This record gives sequence, structure tokens and C-alpha cells, in this order.
Amino acid sequence: MAQASSKSCCSVPGCSCNAQKQPYLSFHSFPANEEVRRKWVQAIRRDEGPTFSVKRGSTHVCNRHFTPDDYVLGITVPSLKPQSVPSLFLWNEYISKEKRELVYDRCQKQQSLTSVGDERKDILKKALKLDHDYATPPPAGKKSPLLKRLLEDSMNCIQDLEAKLKTALPTPASDDQIRFYTKFSSEQVFKIFWESIGPSASRLVYWSKAKRTSEGNSSNSPSHPRSMPLIDEFLIYCMRVAIGMKEQVIADMFQVSATTASRVTITWANYLFFILGTLRLWVSREKVRSIMPGKFKKYFILDCTEIAVAAPSSLTLQSETFSHYKNRTTLKGRIGVAPNGLLTFFSPLYTGSISDKELTKISGILPLLEAGDEVMADKGFVIEDLLSGVGAKLIIPPFKRLRVVVGRVIGLRIVVGRVIGLRIVVGRVIGRIKSNHIWDSPVPLTLMGTVSQIWHNCCVLVNFQGPLSFKED
Repeated sequence: MAQASSKSCCSVPGCSCNAQKQPYLSFHSFPANEEVRRKWVQAIRRDEGPTFSVKRGSTHVCNRHFTPDDYVLGITVPSLKPQSVPSLFLWNEYISKEKRELVYDRCQKQQSLTSVGDERKDILKKALKLDHDYATPPPAGKKSPLLKRLLEDSMNCIQDLEAKLKTALPTPASDDQIRFYTKFSSEQVFKIFWESIGPSASRLVYWSKAKRTSEGNSSNSPSHPRSMPLIDEFLIYCMRVAIGMKEQVIADMFQVSATTASRVTITWANYLFFILGTLRLWVSREKVRSIMPGKFKKYFILDCTEIAVAAPSSLTLQSETFSHYKNRTTLKGRIGVAPNGLLTFFSPLYTGSISDKELTKISGILPLLEAGDEVMADKGFVIEDLLSGVGAKLIIPPFKRLRVVVGRVIGLRIVVGRVIGLRIVVGRVIGRIKSNHIWDSPVPLTLMGTVSQIWHNCCVLVNFQGPLSFKED
């Protein structure tokens, strides 16, 4: 590629080099090869048209836009390689070398630097007369271990006080307050339960994060950071379920958003469902005989209860959840109680239209019964054939008309009274489950995906409310 004459100038935008002002530069004509020439035009970001055209011998690019690797050593001067393309420009942060200064300019600069140096010497002499240089910080002293420990203790105390301010319950809380807000029988029982689930709760993943992961949309995004202690999250769940507190009220009390209160409730409902699901509630017949009085050894009380739910928009779902007994949309569950009031069995929730017989069949109670067991149930439970299939016997409590007849016989009256007393026990256990005020109003559709977990947790935690006291007739 031929070098240009003294009248040549660089065609690169922003470059003002020309052979007349910078004779020490070399200017290269555009190559004859059409493909390489097109690469040159693209590299310098010019388009051929009315304002620019490549003319052999008059359109050039100076050597400032080529790297040393683009040249090959010649006999006299380096020459450009045939396939070389300019690559050093202002838009790719290339900075050209400074222009060669004239002798006159260098002399003027040297004189100005000399005068500036004299002025700086005078300023430094005046600065030395000052007592203190306030721009320079004083040297640091030695750190005192005592002060460091006091500072750490103060910071820990501040953190504890801030945590107590965020907690809704006073510290320490009374047994009545614990019983009201959480349904646990005492503060001691609450603490023991929390100490058993607290360590694993520290690795708890919020429901929203788990949902994104299950749908394959996690994209390694972090879960929402916790804005409160874990025990407060557990307390939010207890207050939402035990006293039926609305999410907005909880949000105002704990100074969080209603969305956070809802997310915490759903997360802890699923977490407790996972933890409490490992507990074994069913008591074998041998265990019952070893701990129960003789008159209670052979009875197992079975009943059914329903909880109201909001009517779904689907007519099919409305038909499936509609209960003719309650005359509204409900979910139904089977409950089993030992004679001492201990809840030993509960089924998942099913639609309200299911019959008692079908509910007994699919609830999972039949495989747990043994031959010779006596199951007490209401007269509406037509399940004698199902129980006889596993060797169990159905006992239906006598009603008022029968009690009048057998009341004349003292021995029978005592037996009937005991049977009726046992029938009352299951009603009181169900009352404990429904004392969680979340069941006072129909369960909203927003909790339908979690209602089974909440039901499961309420049933298991009934046994944490202390022994059921009742008087026998």
C-alpha cells in the first residue's frame, strides 16, 4: 500500500492529521483489494456517498490507527501488511500521542514552571509557621480492650431492645396471654414447643420462593429477606389461626406489609404441617389398656365435623362442597378420640357433599382398627358393615327415649350414663379444634390452598392444650 504525498490527510472521523503538519507520520492509501477496502471503510465508520468516496491515491489513513503488528519490517522502512485493517480510534478509547512541541513552546513552559515553583516555595514557608495542620488527622491511639467490650455489650443490648419492641407480646407473657394468642396451655409449653422447632426453622424458605422454584422460575433469585425474628413469624401464624386476626391488623401490629403477613402465614402453615406430620397420634389397644381405667379400655370415639368455606365461582365445585346438613359450602373431616380426651386420629379435609360412610372408608381409620375394638359413633353413621369387615364393633349411644326405658334399672342406667359421657368427650375435643377463631367465618378462597395444612396443625396442637377435664356421671 503506497504511502501518501505531503498533501495527504487522514480520512478517519475526528483525526486531523495531515502530511504537511505532521511530516513524521505515514499515510496509507486504501488497498486495491475490494474486500480489504470494504473492511477499511467499515472500520473507520464512513459510508461511501456524496460526502465521501474512496479514490485511489488521494484517500488515506494515517499510521496512528494501526498497531505495530500490522507492519512488516522492510529494507528501509516498515511496510503495511496486505490484510491489515485500521483498529485504533477515538471511539475504542485510543488516545493518540501528543503533538511534538516547538522549541518556542518548550521554552515558555519551562519559564512558567520556574515561576510557579518560586511561588510554591513562598507558600510552604508560610505554612511552616502555622501551629497545626488541621487537614491531617491526628495519629490513632491504641485500642482499649475494655472499651471494645463495652461497645459490643452496648450494641447487643440495643439489638435485644429493638427485637423486644417489634414483638407483639410482652416479655415475659402470662399463661393467660399465651393461651389466648396461641392456644398453648402455658408459656412453658409454648417455649418447649418453640425450642423443638426453632433450630430447623432457621433454614425456612418463604412460600413465594418455594413456589417460584417449583415452577422453574427461580433463576437463582434470593428469597425475601426476613424483617423480623423467627419467633415473631411463628407468633403471626398463631395469631392468624388462634384468634382469627385479619392480616391487615397483624401487619399494623408488627409493622410489616399485609403481603408479608400473608406470606408468613402460608409459609408457617406448610412448615408446621411438615414438622407435625412426623408425630404419631394413634394409640394401640395395648397402650390404651395399660394406661386407661377398666371402664374405658375398649372404647374408641368417632365423629365428624365440618368447617365453612367461601363458595367457589365454579358451579361444579359449589355442588361438590355444598353440605345439605349445614346448608352451605363446607369441608368435612373425620375425628377420632380416646376415652380420656386425647385426639388420636383425624382425616384430611374432604368436600362437604361426601357421605359419612364414604368418608369413613377413605379417611384411613379402618386399617388402624383391630379385631375386638369397639367404636362409638352417632346414630347417623351407617358404618357397621365397614367396621365388621375389620373385626370391630359399632356402639351407638342411647337417646332420650331409650334412657327412659332403661332408667328403671340402676345397673343399665350407670352404663348408659358412662356411654353418653364418653360421647360428650369427642364434642369437647372438636370444640377445642374449632376454638381456633380462623374457623369462625368461612375460610377465604385465598387460603384454600393451605386450609388442609392449617386443619392438620390445629388437630395436632389440640393435644398441647393440656388434659381434658370432665366429670363422669
